Order: sequence, then C-alpha cells, then structure tokens
Amino acid sequence: MKIPLTCLIVLFLFACKEKAKTKVGPIDTPLELSAQRDSVPFPDALVTFDTYSDNPIFQGSGEDTWDQKIRERGYILKEGDTYSMWYTGLKPDGTPLSLGYATSQDGISWKRYAENPIFNDSWTEDMMVLKVDDTYQMFAEGKNDVAHRLSSKDKIHWTDHGSLDIRKTDGSPLSEGPYGTPTVWFEDNVWYLFYERNDLGIWLATSKDLNVWTNVQDDPVIAMGPETYDQFGLAVNQIVKHNGWYYAYYHGTAFEDWHEWSTNVAASKDLVHWKKYGQNPIMKENRSSGILVPDGTKFRLYTMHDKVEVHFPKQ
Repeated sequence: MKIPLTCLIVLFLFACKEKAKTKVGPIDTPLELSAQRDSVPFPDALVTFDTYSDNPIFQGSGEDTWDQKIRERGYILKEGDTYSMWYTGLKPDGTPLSLGYATSQDGISWKRYAENPIFNDSWTEDMMVLKVDDTYQMFAEGKNDVAHRLSSKDKIHWTDHGSLDIRKTDGSPLSEGPYGTPTVWFEDNVWYLFYERNDLGIWLATSKDLNVWTNVQDDPVIAMGPETYDQFGLAVNQIVKHNGWYYAYYHGTAFEDWHEWSTNVAASKDLVHWKKYGQNPIMKENRSSGILVPDGTKFRLYTMHDKVEVHFPKQ
C-alpha cells in the first residue's frame, strides 16, 4: 500500500521534533557545575603534615640585636640544593623593622647572613619572593600596611619601587586604608596580586607592567566564613599550582581579638573562584603564615609567625 506524500511529510516533521526534544543541553548545567565544585581535589601531599619534633628551626635571637624577635610572614625559596629565607626582625623598643636573610642546605639548620640586615631603607615586613627571568621580585607590607614592591638580582641587595598602585575595576583608586599581605602569582605574562584590607577579605588584581594593578572584581575572591576558623580575618600567604589546580595557602582566625591564627587551604581552577578545604585548618595554635616548599618529589610546610617551624609529609 502506498503512503500519500503528505503523510510522509508529516511523519518526517514529527520525527525531527521528537529528535529535537532529546538534544543534550549545555555541559555546564548548574547541577554539573555543582558536582565539579564538590570534586575539587585536595591531595594529601598538599594538606596533611606531621610537625617536626625539634621545632622551632629558626627564631629571633632573643638578645639585644636588630632581630631580637621575628614577626609575621617570612618566605622561603629552594633553588638547587640551597634554601633561602627572608625574614623581618625587630626590637621591642620600637626600632624600625629590618629585613634579614638566611640560608640552609637542608631547610632545617639555618645560617644568618653575616651582613644582616640586608635592607632597612623603608618599612618592610610580611614579604614574599618570586623569581621571574633573572630578577627576584619581593612584595611586602610597608608602613601603615600598604604594600610595596622591591627587586634584586642577587637576593641580598634590594631596590624599593614604592607602594603598589591598585585600582578598582573602573580604574578609580582604592579607598584610603591598608592593603597588605601581598601575594603574587605570575603566569602567561600576567601578574596576579592577592591582597587583604584589614584582613577582612582577599581581593585579586592583575597587571602586565608591575606599575598599575586593576581589580578583577571589587568584592573579595575569598571571603571570611561562613566557616568558624576564618570568620574574623584571613589573608593569603602563597599560591601554588599543582596538577592544573591553584592552591591558596592562607591564614585565618576564629577569634574576634585575633589572638590566634591558623593555616588553611583553598583551591581554584581560574584564580577567581575558590573552594575551601573541607578539613581546614591544616595547622592550628598560631602555626600560621604557611609556606609550601618542594623537597624533591614531596612538599614540606613551613609556618613562620612568630617562629619558623617545619612540618613534613605525613607517613
């Protein structure tokens, strides 16, 4: 029996309509995006450590010296077989803060540089260092917790380039006040600056020339809480990239008077959207200002306020 042409056309259109109904939607549906966020990896090698029994491995001299005490974030870089550490020294009598330098072959026993302090031309504390090409870039807090940049060719002699010029997304200057604990990541010729304002949130700005920094957004990329361990303050100490993910090591406090800080971790795929580790904090009891340092095929964690302690991968 022959089927009329008009019936064939109707059947064809009906089949196409049914096929269109079964078309797969966009990959990034809200449900799938949620699943991606929930599956953020936090490898044990990055978050699980045992504290060294002979800590502290470095601290203030305890004597009448420029570094009688050390404070806030110091920084450690391992290049070849040598560990380099920068730290801020002070005397309780109000003497201006100065920058010190020490080296180690095993990351445990440290030798102070004979001509310390290496820099005291301006207030410098809470610093971090990274090397790009043949230049070491240091980002630190200055007076009134305003971030500034220094550079060096040899890790010892530093030139201060002044306070960072940070702008809002529309190009206007930040409101007056502190912007400290600067932490910088460099990738694909873009500099990424994480900074805090009164430790009440972590903002992100970028630059291509190290001169002007522009916010990616005018709200924090990592906010306080709702977790209790960082509900009253937080600031980033370091960014690490591992297996395609970025990890922010940051300190936070559960106390309104800031009498105790902890070390915590958050992860991101794009440096803007972050998920906090579900078992934060990874270090408590004022073991804060955490810095992750590669040690061969593994990592060790250093906490640096107000003494330096090392934590090895958990066995």
